[in-house]
Amino acid sequence: MTADLARDPEAHARPDEDRPASSTPSVPPPPSVPPPPPALEARAITRRCPGALANDAVNFVLREGEVHALLGENGAGKSTLMNILYGMVPPDSGEIWRSGRRVTLRSPSDAIALGIGMVHQHFMLIPGFTVAENVLLGAEITGRFGMLDPRRASAEVRALSERHGLPVDPDARVADLPVGIQQRVEILKALHRKAEVLILDEPTAVLTPQEVGELFTVLRGLKARGTSIVIISHKLKEVRAVADRITVMRAGRVVGETTPAEADEQRLATMMVGREVLLTADRSPAQPGDEVLRVRDLHVRDGQGLPAVRGVSFSVHAGEILGIAGVQGNGQTELAEVLSGLRRPTEGQISLAGRDVTTASPRALIDAGLSHIPEDRQRHGLVASYSVADNLALATWNRPPFAAHGVRDEKAVRARAEALVKTYDMRPPNPDALVANLSGGNQQKVIIARELDRPVTLLLASQPTRGVDVGSIEAIHRAIVAARDSGAAVLLVSAELDEILALSDRVAVMSRGEIAAILDASEATREQLGLLMAGARTTP
Repeated sequence: MTADLARDPEAHARPDEDRPASSTPSVPPPPSVPPPPPALEARAITRRCPGALANDAVNFVLREGEVHALLGENGAGKSTLMNILYGMVPPDSGEIWRSGRRVTLRSPSDAIALGIGMVHQHFMLIPGFTVAENVLLGAEITGRFGMLDPRRASAEVRALSERHGLPVDPDARVADLPVGIQQRVEILKALHRKAEVLILDEPTAVLTPQEVGELFTVLRGLKARGTSIVIISHKLKEVRAVADRITVMRAGRVVGETTPAEADEQRLATMMVGREVLLTADRSPAQPGDEVLRVRDLHVRDGQGLPAVRGVSFSVHAGEILGIAGVQGNGQTELAEVLSGLRRPTEGQISLAGRDVTTASPRALIDAGLSHIPEDRQRHGLVASYSVADNLALATWNRPPFAAHGVRDEKAVRARAEALVKTYDMRPPNPDALVANLSGGNQQKVIIARELDRPVTLLLASQPTRGVDVGSIEAIHRAIVAARDSGAAVLLVSAELDEILALSDRVAVMSRGEIAAILDASEATREQLGLLMAGARTTP
């Protein structure tokens, strides 16, 4: 028999007439079902930008119906990779595959046609348009004679929002909506275009904790309906809360892939930065000195003329950090704008180092020793069309050693810029790079460097780590504490409760435009602050 098989390998497959038939016929194994192809795949993507290699042979796989987080420092190449996968910029080399088929993306229109949608960190909405007009832009609903049909448009957007659990008024003007609702409009735009793959670039960068929770509920619902989702982020807690898988990038390369179950925050931070990162601020007890900032019975109206700050009074001393906690939209923005000279109060008084500055201009406040990290870096912190070096000189361009007798010293400006670019690890490390071409986190580094690299009497820091990676957060927190320890008074306005508790010596809670309470940070709890932020006047 063995010899027969050797001569004829298929002899064993023929029935043996001399062998009795088996009483139990054999059952063939079920055919194996291959797994579905990835929803979206990048293969060896390389992209070179001026002064940097943004993506270096990057491989990335998004599976069907998963939430995949792309984690990394500012400038790691995350947004560049996703912009390539959305057709906004072409790769220098590499391949893009969609559902098992190689594709070429020449523009976002190609990506949209393939069911790929993207929500950018800085929303691409028309403020003067309604929600429905923004969602249907380019795909307007018309009636007789080609005229727009606003009633049908509103009904369609309302149905879409209800179907996906994204409640929003289709007739509301986008400019009047809070940031969290504007983000819903961006998501609805993508879903209206039949997006099966949704890319979200830093989706929680400008959201309150409550809005983050609402967003994650929406994402889980979309995932349950089969949508594949990529989240670009640097927020470790949020990534672990919502992602199925996590890919980490550093310096343009993928350095690892893991899951929330396999990696805690410390390990993820180390993967991102390439070294051990201090996740909590290291600081000694405050040594408060003289009163620097005094605010008395301050009243401020918002852009619509409605009361935003109502009779607020507090003070900040040299050598201490007073944190302003509160849910976004409770008057913190208007308060910071008044203190920085960007808005005028309707009543009340502000004094800085004993001088009345209630109606002082931003330039007068800078000359008096104010350093300001604004909440909206693009509107109030940077000139996007200027270089990094020019933006670093905005507050001190008229002072020695950067200018003398009205003439600017280009060598001095550049030397300072080169030093700050290195100190703050800006990417790309090029003082001549346009700020408009930097990632959001690197734009924030430009502001931090400019505002802290000069004598500071009062540091007004509004959302100082918004859109910044964990390694840079560590450096910014260290710089803020150093400013306090050097004798500056620090007023910290942040929607991040962890940041408030980590840095503040005292905490003032704002609710409905008023100071609900001022507490010693060492005795305050998250629960207590949460109740005050929600409007409680007393807490256990």
